[in-house]
Amino acid sequence: GYGSIGKRHSDVLNNLGYKVVVVSRRNFKRSNFYSNIEEALSKEDIQYIVIANETNMHLHTLQKLNYLGYRGKLLIEKPLALTSNINFHPDIFVGYNLRFHPIIQKVKKMLRNTKVLSVNCYVGQYLPTWRPNTDYTKCYSASKDLGGGVLNDLSHELDYLLYLFGDWKKLVSFGGKKSNLKIDSYDNMSILFSTQKAFNINLELNYLDRIIQRYFIINTDDLTIKADLFHNSLQINDEVQYFKVERNLTYLKQHIAILENSYDIKEACTLHEGIRCDNMIQKIEKSLKESKWIYNE
Repeated sequence: GYGSIGKRHSDVLNNLGYKVVVVSRRNFKRSNFYSNIEEALSKEDIQYIVIANETNMHLHTLQKLNYLGYRGKLLIEKPLALTSNINFHPDIFVGYNLRFHPIIQKVKKMLRNTKVLSVNCYVGQYLPTWRPNTDYTKCYSASKDLGGGVLNDLSHELDYLLYLFGDWKKLVSFGGKKSNLKIDSYDNMSILFSTQKAFNINLELNYLDRIIQRYFIINTDDLTIKADLFHNSLQINDEVQYFKVERNLTYLKQHIAILENSYDIKEACTLHEGIRCDNMIQKIEKSLKESKWIYNE
């Protein structure tokens, strides 16, 4: 895929010095572009593939790569959206790159062996401003059938909350399509859940906020921690620290960890963890539909 996220991955890998080829249905007519996977695999020595096409095409693409016998490393853009079981080799990762944000990494170390009392997490951005010079009604985010909606688009929050606080135990959700945006996907969602390490997590995701915001607040017996991932600040009680985070830093660190088997590879989202996040999304939708608590059994 060579939409905005595919191009971003391509640029990051090129800047790391790797030769990158692109498979896209768009007709670019350039030497490093192919119209199908079969041709690219037959003509190039492919050792790493990033699946960055539409969410609803992820499973089809994985099945094709499996059928063609590809056994190199794989990174699948989030969310996985795997609707059936398939046998995969172990070197598969999921593109939850926010795990590599230096603030999230620091918070994870701080919380080691610390009891978490409550977590409030929020992310919101007005959908028409997401992709400049693009009609928001025609992007995949606007279409539930294409895998759009806040649960999929903003599932980074679900992943890093599970990454920080362990697997979920029970949840209940509220929301859906409530605004006058010309979309048929969910535009806002609130989820209340508990995990292995946190009794009370309150999460809100939306396409509505004209002030771009992305933050979480953690309370422990001794600390209040506010992490602002948009302004790259970390407040611990009364002290505030600012981080310099280049636009592609988390993508860069993710690719390096996977390609070079660096120490940080243990932070990359595994296929199993990606499936866990997918499962949580499905249970959130079930809770919304049935208006009840769901337990992770």
